[in-house]
Amino acid sequence: MDKIKEKIEEVVAKLKGDDKLMEKFKSDPIKTLEGIIGIDLPDDMISKVVDGVKAKLAAGDLADKADDVKDAIGGLFSKFKK
Repeated sequence: MDKIKEKIEEVVAKLKGDDKLMEKFKSDPIKTLEGIIGIDLPDDMISKVVDGVKAKLAAGDLADKADDVKDAIGGLFSKFKK
């Protein structure tokens, strides 16, 4: 299980660092993932890894959005301070 988590982290880092690869992942996640990890896994196994990568990417997006909201709210309140 730890190896799968490591692979998911590795894939997420590669996807976040390469916009073209991210687009390819969005259009064909299974083939893209197999290309990144270099292993042809059974569909049920690769689907679980794809789901893990998608979840990790979504969590990262939510964290980024939360930071943006926090910054916006902090900026809004600082305008009222004098």
